[in-house]
Amino acid sequence: MSTGPVCLRDLAPLVEARLEAGPLGYFAGGAADERTLVDNEAAFARYRLMPRVLVDVSNVTTRTTVLGTEIALPVIVAPVALQRMAHPDGEPGMARAAAAAGTIMTVSTLATATPTEVSEAAPGAPRWFQVYVLKDRGVTHALVDEAVAAGYKALVVTVDAPRAGRRERDFRTGFQVPPHIDMPAVSAAAGHTAGITPAGFFGLVDTTLTWKDLEQLVNDVDLPVLVKGVHSPHDARLAIQHGAAGVVVSNHGGRQLDGVPAGIDMLEPVAQEVAGDVEVFVDGGVRRGGDVIKALALGARAVLVGRPMLWALAHDGEQGARWALETLRAELELDLMLLGAPSPDAVTRSHVV
Repeated sequence: MSTGPVCLRDLAPLVEARLEAGPLGYFAGGAADERTLVDNEAAFARYRLMPRVLVDVSNVTTRTTVLGTEIALPVIVAPVALQRMAHPDGEPGMARAAAAAGTIMTVSTLATATPTEVSEAAPGAPRWFQVYVLKDRGVTHALVDEAVAAGYKALVVTVDAPRAGRRERDFRTGFQVPPHIDMPAVSAAAGHTAGITPAGFFGLVDTTLTWKDLEQLVNDVDLPVLVKGVHSPHDARLAIQHGAAGVVVSNHGGRQLDGVPAGIDMLEPVAQEVAGDVEVFVDGGVRRGGDVIKALALGARAVLVGRPMLWALAHDGEQGARWALETLRAELELDLMLLGAPSPDAVTRSHVV
């Protein structure tokens, strides 16, 4: 009998005993009563797959493109902070895993490695850089310039976190960043990383940010800019009007405002508003290849996966992260075949009820 994980849901119990209470709560927790955190995953069960039969599925592929970049599956590694707090391989290991699996890693502003270090870990692989616009705009500009110079393919601007949500697990554990962990961006903005709390992270974020600032960023960089943290179709339309190349429907993994809808429940109205004009992505709660298909049917070009990738990294470093992506790819391939859809592009709204 195998004692290792068989599916992504097996990962979290395997790492609970490995992580100290503070880091575990930081990674696993959500805001307030964690209703949105729970619903992000549970919401996928409210949608059912509807197969079509007598379709030629002798040559199924999971390959697709996002923003013109071909990837092996419509799954992108979401930006997750503090990855070396989960495993010494950290962001460089995650980058190598994503490259080996043929997909994109999104590197967080709150990474424990610089954009250049992550790029050098997997030369030539596609990467996106997630941006928090900090009060110290000089730090933000320096990070963006470094990402551009290191060959990143897109910027992902997170807009739903002017302050940290009320993450009560962190209050209970008294979570602070351990002394041996450094986040270069935080150290540049605050002078140090050790002892910083989540509230301390977001105390560095510029709360004056508006659509005008987004438009300025779009004009300043020669890269596509995605807006991450979109809830409403109206805001998705505004993002396009101000130059965004795409939107990520996201409630920040249930970590910001508790009580908002699950990501998958917000997706279709946003996609109906803007799909065709720009590409739409979604995160929150994806645990299976079938979840990816449901997101595609409801209008997503691809999904971003965060916590399961972090658990995989914590479980077995770079190899664990690659296993998680390959497992999702294998599930997706089988589910596409059984659905009667030979590729991600063949998935339509009629495949989900």
